[in-house]
Amino acid sequence: MEYRRLGRSGLQVSTLSLGSWVSFSKQINDKVAEEIMSVAYENGINFFDNAEIYALGESEKMMGRVIKKKKWDRTSYIVSSKVFWGWRGKENKPNQTGLSRKHVLEACDEALKRLQVNYLDLYYCHRPDKNTPIAETVWAMNHLIEQGKVLYWGTSEWSGVEIKEAHRVAADYRLIGPTMEQPQYNMFEREKMEKEYLDVFRTVGLGTTIWSPLASGLLSGKYNDGIPKNSRFALPGFDWLKDRWMQDDNIKKVKKISELAKKLGVTTAALSIAWCIKNPNVSSAILGATDKKHLLENLKALEVVALLTPDVMEKIDVIMKNKPKLPDY
Repeated sequence: MEYRRLGRSGLQVSTLSLGSWVSFSKQINDKVAEEIMSVAYENGINFFDNAEIYALGESEKMMGRVIKKKKWDRTSYIVSSKVFWGWRGKENKPNQTGLSRKHVLEACDEALKRLQVNYLDLYYCHRPDKNTPIAETVWAMNHLIEQGKVLYWGTSEWSGVEIKEAHRVAADYRLIGPTMEQPQYNMFEREKMEKEYLDVFRTVGLGTTIWSPLASGLLSGKYNDGIPKNSRFALPGFDWLKDRWMQDDNIKKVKKISELAKKLGVTTAALSIAWCIKNPNVSSAILGATDKKHLLENLKALEVVALLTPDVMEKIDVIMKNKPKLPDY
């Protein structure tokens, strides 16, 4: 396993990490979760990602049960949560969502109980909150760090302007600003990582733990001939995700990526993940897995990075036709 510093912090995160969105509690049970997390840990993965909204809190509970059972040295792994949507779903009342000081602090305590840990290594603002001043959120996160409940805080799917504003507030009040951002990044989604955040990388050294390197599985190639039973796109309630990705033009592009992967002697998934971590601004790419076989296959992406020559990268750009155009200065 390779490890990278999280932005300009001293924290080292595994280049590949394990996430729980969709899979934990929805697709897998405790036994499978333990098996997957064990394989991940044994192969050097030290970061396990979660959020209050995942399976309405059940994902964190499942991960917490596994962590308690495994009895790993707490200093050897990193666990996260995210705050914004709450976990009560349609039962959410005012102040049980968003990034107000009240919800940020209370949601952190709830996440600690579900995960059965004394502190969160990483705590994310899962989305920007237009109804709460950024200064209020920065103060709340700083308070959690001072309490020892959170070690590093960050954002997820914030704009570059919002991230820089959080750092400005932090500097003005001598508080701790966001260390990392968790954006979607894959061959289809490139604007934030390759264009919008460039100035943020340059000025504050933002770390990134990117999600959906396989575009919810599309870039694994498993949807090239339709939707397999029990796959993510076949799950009840995920029609919005299926409709977003299952488009003819997208499938055509993935088939060409699969052809390129075959010529290189690697899987489509490994090539797609390797492409993500080829970007030096990616601190860690979060993998999803429903069994250990797929996780082990995807871990091979670490070996594929060396095959991504300038010629191969150019071929991918030609296939995808979406390389962000940077300003001429």
